[in-house]
Amino acid sequence: MISSLHGTAGHVADDTLVVVVGGVGLSVAVTAQVARSLHVGDEVLLHTHLVVREDALSLFGFETREELTVFTQLIGVTGVGPKSALGVLSSLTVPQIAQAVADDDDAPFRRVSGIGPKTAKLIVVQLAGKLAVTAAAVAPAAAAARGQVPAQVAQALVGLGWSERTAVEAVAAVAEEADAADRTSVQALLRLTLAQLGPARKESVGG
Repeated sequence: MISSLHGTAGHVADDTLVVVVGGVGLSVAVTAQVARSLHVGDEVLLHTHLVVREDALSLFGFETREELTVFTQLIGVTGVGPKSALGVLSSLTVPQIAQAVADDDDAPFRRVSGIGPKTAKLIVVQLAGKLAVTAAAVAPAAAAARGQVPAQVAQALVGLGWSERTAVEAVAAVAEEADAADRTSVQALLRLTLAQLGPARKESVGG
């Protein structure tokens, strides 16, 4: 099972990303938000789910473990395939999905392309009480996610050759100046921190 990918964006499309890892390009289906946040050459860190079928092996990638967890729960709903589940996560955030399920409100799911009224209702019914992030925990979960993003970015920088201290300090400095959207996106914060550090500084720092 491929549970995560850490590499470089080799190609970016609307909902597909090629991540180059060790010279091998792996095609990964991603949310629209991830695709919009990346450019060719950017460092990529994704949590992934491998869907195995008789005629294909398909990878689906997400910025956070919470998104990955909700994705696996969505594909367990009758009538929801991997592409439809990805569409839900492209249209709604994890807290919005949790809130809709908690409120027994299928309207947000009906607005997702490819999700009909019957399937939207099944999502609400079959996910009731099963989501890791409940409506009552939406605010704490969002705060936790914000704290996890800098840690993931720092971990990625260490893997690229910077010292842990340099990585943590650089991420903290960049996060302080970044806007709210960039602070909660691993890809965006990683890109901003790499721009701040620069290739010259990387060469001067030991592993």
